[in-house]
Amino acid sequence: MWQFTFLIFFISVCIFAGIMLHDSRTLWSGASFLIMMVCLSVFLLFVLYQCSEWLAAHDFVIGILIVMCVLAVGGVVLFPAILMLVFFIEGVKVIRHEGIKPTNLLSMLFSVLLCIYLVIWPVIGNLGKNRLSTTLYTIISCIAVYVLSLLSVYSLSAVFNLFHLKKKRNADYIIVLGAGIIGSKVTPLLAARIEKGIELLRYNPNAVLIMSGGQGSGEDIPESKAMAEYALDKGVGAEKIIMEQKSVSTEENLRFSRELMNKQNPQIVIVTTAYHILRALILAKRQGIRCVGFGAKTKWYFTLNAFIREFVGYLRLTWKKHMIVIGINVCIVTALYVLK
Repeated sequence: MWQFTFLIFFISVCIFAGIMLHDSRTLWSGASFLIMMVCLSVFLLFVLYQCSEWLAAHDFVIGILIVMCVLAVGGVVLFPAILMLVFFIEGVKVIRHEGIKPTNLLSMLFSVLLCIYLVIWPVIGNLGKNRLSTTLYTIISCIAVYVLSLLSVYSLSAVFNLFHLKKKRNADYIIVLGAGIIGSKVTPLLAARIEKGIELLRYNPNAVLIMSGGQGSGEDIPESKAMAEYALDKGVGAEKIIMEQKSVSTEENLRFSRELMNKQNPQIVIVTTAYHILRALILAKRQGIRCVGFGAKTKWYFTLNAFIREFVGYLRLTWKKHMIVIGINVCIVTALYVLK
């Protein structure tokens, strides 16, 4: 039997590798990784079962396995509590450093909602004695589990799209996405993106930097002009810089930047902040732009809050698909309780 489970695991590895090699700009990269881990766990359980007689004669090995299992179970049990605590603390840091704004409350709100779902919601569910309240409790629980699972897959996919074995990509164009400026000066977040673009330019000397960003509210000049001036001060030649000055969103960043390229099938690299990379790549894929993404680092407390904002942005992009899935689940749960 273990041979069959190994075959399933091997197939799952091939599927994951195929997705990563063909086009990782999809949530299937994270989903296939989770499936691969499940298949690996099943395979290892069968291997342990097959070796049960040998294990029975080696107490030391059994002791090691028991400790590993306790650590694994303990990690799973404690993970939600650690997650709530981390998001709450980082949410406080965001508010303290960035001020109280709706977008700065996301990580703290996530922590509170997770606490309500894991601690308070089960108590509320147990109070309901009639069929209607039980059905409602189950439906909301299914929606919560689906969204949390989707967040986990999105997180994994985002991480996989940040890893690159090499920075030399034979790139023709490196698009640096704008992120807002103060007057005519780039912010530290935007400076990190430009620095990453300059770093990649050293590994891809034939490439050209496209500074992408128009002029928004409270900005004295277009973002791309401020970005270009920053790059020039860092020693980048003017002939290596193109300015895209019309865009006001990530989608427009990509579309208008593509229009400035004069090659038929260019090799394109997108540079943005790490938490933003997956959504930018998904938007590029929707426009038929083949590219890879490199993420610039930013402060950890800001990353968690911004990542939730990016996930919400992804849900807005794909809400119809997810509403269908949720609708099907609601119909199934409702039907089961009606027929009970």
